[in-house]
Amino acid sequence: MEAQREDITAWLVSCFKRLLADGALAPGSRLPPERELAKMFGVSRSSLRQALKVLEIMGVVTQQVSRGTYLSDNASAILAEPIDFLVLLDGISHHELFEARMMLEPELAARAAERATTDDLRALRGALTQMRRALSDQMRYIEGDVAFHDAVFAAAGNRVCQAMMRVVQRAVLTSIARTSGLTELERSFAFHKAIYVAIEKRRPDEARQEMIQHLKFGRDRLLLATQKPAVGLAEKIAAMRAAL
Repeated sequence: MEAQREDITAWLVSCFKRLLADGALAPGSRLPPERELAKMFGVSRSSLRQALKVLEIMGVVTQQVSRGTYLSDNASAILAEPIDFLVLLDGISHHELFEARMMLEPELAARAAERATTDDLRALRGALTQMRRALSDQMRYIEGDVAFHDAVFAAAGNRVCQAMMRVVQRAVLTSIARTSGLTELERSFAFHKAIYVAIEKRRPDEARQEMIQHLKFGRDRLLLATQKPAVGLAEKIAAMRAAL
């Protein structure tokens, strides 16, 4: 039996990092077919798809219809960023990530309400549309969620903050994946829609408060997700070995 889904995803992503570092995989190359790759790793195809979707959101791979899955030319550089793997390997806690987001994202939402261009608003609407259409598809919803926040960062108009928050966004993927199973996606969507409305209507204080409420909601769901019995080291290693 496979370990918890988030453990398998983290393990698979770290495997890709090692394979790139060892030269077994080359940036820009095509990955083996899904069935073959799942067999190589000794995991189910659903677990492999979950990891590939996370890698796609991170920008490590691209999935091309009828052509297969390819590693991005800068895959090694993306996976070399320490914060991504400190999170994946629990060096940085998910709670610290939410704290960092609480410090920065409400103010960025307020700035977005002051500075958003027509193109910025279009990007936000596009992300909302994707999220609405994916309320029954967790991973597709996460893609829209990430795209929405990235559009907020862009609309805030500060390139330093945008670059910083993009790193945090890639790192926070595991938090999103961990909590979205407990989160009522329709309620999550409602928070995002309220943030958009505040930005579109040029209401900085409202945008700031809506983002705070959204992040508090995510933080609370994370607390629920982590209120489960801890898995001992021996049990976790045994689970990882079973997945090989």
